[in-house]
Amino acid sequence: MNATEAFGPFFSTIKAGPLPAEVMHHAKRALVDWHAALFPGIGTDAVQRLQRVLEEELGRGNATLPMGQRATARAAALLNGAAAHAAEIDDSFRDAMYHPGAATIAAAIAAAQDAGASGETLLKGIVVGYEVSTRIGVVLGRAHYRFWHSTATVGTFGAAAAAAFIHGASEEQLAHALATAATFAAGLQQAFRMDSMSKPLHAGRAAEGGLLAARAAIAGITGSLDVLDGETGMGRAMSDGPDWNGLASTLGKDFHICRLTFKNHIGCGHTFAAIDGALALKAKLGIDTAQIRRIRVATYRPALDIACYLDPRSENEAKFSLKFIVAAALVHGSVRLSAYTPERLWDSETRRLMDCMTVEVDPEIDGWFPGKRAARIEIETLDGATADYLQPNRKGDPEDPLSDADLGGKLIELAAPVIGADGARRLAQKIWHFETEPVVSLFG
Repeated sequence: MNATEAFGPFFSTIKAGPLPAEVMHHAKRALVDWHAALFPGIGTDAVQRLQRVLEEELGRGNATLPMGQRATARAAALLNGAAAHAAEIDDSFRDAMYHPGAATIAAAIAAAQDAGASGETLLKGIVVGYEVSTRIGVVLGRAHYRFWHSTATVGTFGAAAAAAFIHGASEEQLAHALATAATFAAGLQQAFRMDSMSKPLHAGRAAEGGLLAARAAIAGITGSLDVLDGETGMGRAMSDGPDWNGLASTLGKDFHICRLTFKNHIGCGHTFAAIDGALALKAKLGIDTAQIRRIRVATYRPALDIACYLDPRSENEAKFSLKFIVAAALVHGSVRLSAYTPERLWDSETRRLMDCMTVEVDPEIDGWFPGKRAARIEIETLDGATADYLQPNRKGDPEDPLSDADLGGKLIELAAPVIGADGARRLAQKIWHFETEPVVSLFG
């Protein structure tokens, strides 16, 4: 059996019966968080420009955009996938180094609206997309993540699996959808190592590509079923020739969707352990920032490689600056959307703390990656006292999860500026009971 065929029995099992109650609940948590990420992304420059580019595909079709405009399913998947990743607030599955929601849920909603599917079918499709794609991401591993943006590459499989399920694909058609999705999977990390608008487009393209791959398979278009594990397949071309044998061994037993990380801050998630540790140490010392002489942040290598900007000069660069985000958290107490306004970006005390901060790789912490995201913080005060603190996980990781109330509050906070607080509350309430909806009508 090829790796693309390994998911078939699980696919059929989800079709045949109800999801376990816990899994259904976690699918709704993912859907709430996806909407929390979506609404602030709508107004970003990249998404607004992309919408103008796709104008000819708007005003028609069976799918809708968040503000009610009609769209073709492919355009909706592309735009909603990009928007859900644009503000850097979307979920992640830590072991796969991957944000599964942006592309998977965007494609699932577009497919469900196009097919007239029920809320329960949408939620099942989301689960299938998460379970399939996260396992592919885990196998591709850290070697893949060195160069490739997993949200773009692995996200294509999540979108394809979710859309294939919602459109009623067979096991064979699912395998061909995944095979074609592999040839669509792309997205380089170098695309966001300088200030650019490419990164959210990665998630949008993954959603669109996965949806297209699923529809192609249902139409009878075949793919190379050994495209993941073949001699010149994805595993060798885009990783280090990993072992695919155990790919589906825990399917249906260990649901990855129940172990997501939901962001408690806004920005690159690789900075979050350092944020949490710095705030905890500041509180432990009982000091204000004016008393800080020196800060040392030691963490894992990808945090330095990706959150790499030492002197950020734009919102995008600031979201990927370990120094800026930690300093801003210490000065203002949190890192929300307001952290990236021009006033906050050039705040003198934030810049002072950045100047007295060093960042480095801790070999032990780096060895824990990707299964554990940690940081060690050291602060020296003006009177010469020094203290350090190990932050073993991030708030929002499975070990310290956000509650349902936290997720609902996140949605209301981030969606209210776009649809109003009452509209955000109604949306959250609808999602918590979405399995009873006869058709998917989240927008419009």
